[in-house]
Amino acid sequence: MLTSGRSGAILLRLMAALPDGGPEAVIRHFAHRRQRRSYTLILTVTLNTAVDKTYTIPAFTLDRVHRPTDWRIVPGGKGINVSRVLRTLGMDTLALGFAGGHNGGYIREGLVAEGMPHELVATREESRVCITVIDPDNGTQTEINENGPTISQSEFWEFDSLLKSHLAGAEALVLSGSIPPGIPDDVYARWITAAREAGVWVLLDSSGIAMSSGMKACPDAAKPNRREFAELIGEDPFTADEIAERAGRFVDNGIGTMLVSMGRAGALGLTRDEGFVSRSPDIDFVSAVGSGDAFVAGFLFARHHGYELGEALRYGTAAGAANAMSYGAGFCSGECIRTLAQQVEVQRITRKESSQ
Repeated sequence: MLTSGRSGAILLRLMAALPDGGPEAVIRHFAHRRQRRSYTLILTVTLNTAVDKTYTIPAFTLDRVHRPTDWRIVPGGKGINVSRVLRTLGMDTLALGFAGGHNGGYIREGLVAEGMPHELVATREESRVCITVIDPDNGTQTEINENGPTISQSEFWEFDSLLKSHLAGAEALVLSGSIPPGIPDDVYARWITAAREAGVWVLLDSSGIAMSSGMKACPDAAKPNRREFAELIGEDPFTADEIAERAGRFVDNGIGTMLVSMGRAGALGLTRDEGFVSRSPDIDFVSAVGSGDAFVAGFLFARHHGYELGEALRYGTAAGAANAMSYGAGFCSGECIRTLAQQVEVQRITRKESSQ
């Protein structure tokens, strides 16, 4: 970033984005950007991008030196994972976030290598590393996630301006993942409000205070997993009917669609008018890392194509299952998702009045 602050950083990013070839090339460049963003673009936000390292270590135990039999190191973070699967399904997406230091450079280079459109605000502090250890012998998955860099006030406001500049013409906004230090706890609520004012559909997928405060702004859809849903309501509902009854409270309070992913058990989708549960197909399980993000991408793909809630739930469940068969977050194929969608069972459930 330029030492002159936010304005200098923005100018530098704009100059770097301009193509060579004179005024005509610049005009063609921006005309193309307007065309590709015209109400089909899905924006994903990853405030805590990461270098994701996944290691396979059979018979993994503590207090031992291990050498992985396989590994994958890629740019990661929930929003990036969503964008990766959206691209696999042929969707138009732009990944937004922060990246800093050597890790941030690796994240940028990796996204360029994948051909993933992205705009990342530079941070003074180093981006985080997230490590997943998969033990196929014991069927376990151990995750170690760093907290991430502290975002300065100027870095935050630069990103805030960047995000809002892309809302015009976007179809949907996905707010995913944890909030790094330095960013207000209610930031997702703020952006949900801004997106609503711009006419952009919003899905929220987070946890803790970021999720609970964001829910108060009534996004069009919210997707906690079962553990995150239990945190939201302060109890752990056991059956799909119990989850549906409690999810109904959020729908009654203004959230358009509640989606609760339940891992191998499938997922639940609920609106004011209808509800469905899905059952995941039997698969050769590899890793659950990123399956919730793949679910979001599959659901958005179906929504974009006008599918009803039950079918959208089917595609979300299929995408999550396809990801669980793959090594690394978001590296499932569109063909696998479409094949598994035919095997997902979807059942309508009766909405019961929720008790407040």
